[in-house]
Amino acid sequence: MFGMLPFERSDNNLFDSFDNFARDFFRKSNTDLPAFRTDIRDDGDHFTLEADLPGFNKEDISLDLKDSILTISAIHQESDEQKDDKGNYIRRERRYGSFQRSFDVTGIDQSGISAAYQNGVLTLSLPKERPVEPESYKIAIQ
Repeated sequence: MFGMLPFERSDNNLFDSFDNFARDFFRKSNTDLPAFRTDIRDDGDHFTLEADLPGFNKEDISLDLKDSILTISAIHQESDEQKDDKGNYIRRERRYGSFQRSFDVTGIDQSGISAAYQNGVLTLSLPKERPVEPESYKIAIQ
């Protein structure tokens, strides 16, 4: 694992340099914030990843692991309706949001990953792979 760094996708190329300059120059202070905040701690034999996902239910959160890439996804849907006596809408509001972040988990014992969600914080325990020690044994001479 390369230090548990989240992926940062960059769309910088030669043709977009002026657009990127303008975007950087006029950037608001919070436009580049990730979808949700994570804290990653090295606790010796494992890493602890804490992701802030307030307002989500446990069922709204998905953890997928493929090709040493751990993806945390969260989808939230909410609907609030108020109707009058005839069933006509007085007010109807819908909210939808989805968030996703991916992490490289190379060097992690992927079968030992565990997760818990409590009070809006998703906590993952990511055990480090143990180095494989070469076996030594004696060979009988005949």
